[in-house]
Amino acid sequence: SQQQLDLSAGAINTALLLTASWCVARAVHAVRAGARGAGLRWLIAGMLDGAGFVALKLHEYADKAAQGIGLSTNLFFDFYFILTGFHLLHVLAGLLALALTAVGLARQRGRLQPHTLETAGAFWHLVDLLWLVLFPLVYVMR
Repeated sequence: SQQQLDLSAGAINTALLLTASWCVARAVHAVRAGARGAGLRWLIAGMLDGAGFVALKLHEYADKAAQGIGLSTNLFFDFYFILTGFHLLHVLAGLLALALTAVGLARQRGRLQPHTLETAGAFWHLVDLLWLVLFPLVYVMR
């Protein structure tokens, strides 16, 4: 069953999430330095990478559904859909947190307070770290 997964899609998703995390870290750095515009640009870049992950993961799910593969196919796909599905929900929650943070950052006046961005970024990095465990576990290890 594992051989039916698209290893390239999993690797691209890994690159997207790592790039997104790097962008979020750059956004935190920019906001700490008082550069609101740069922080917002980095944050948006990170969110776009995260959205790319979502789009590719949904494409993977649609491909599996077109092949007649679903939760009840076998134990491997039960775990695949449950683990990656919960991860996808956390990516969506992270994107929402980053989007709300971006709106707050855009509206913030005076000295920039990075705490909210740091908190959203920490959640985002946790979700990214989870994928770094799931990718080899689900896609690579035989």
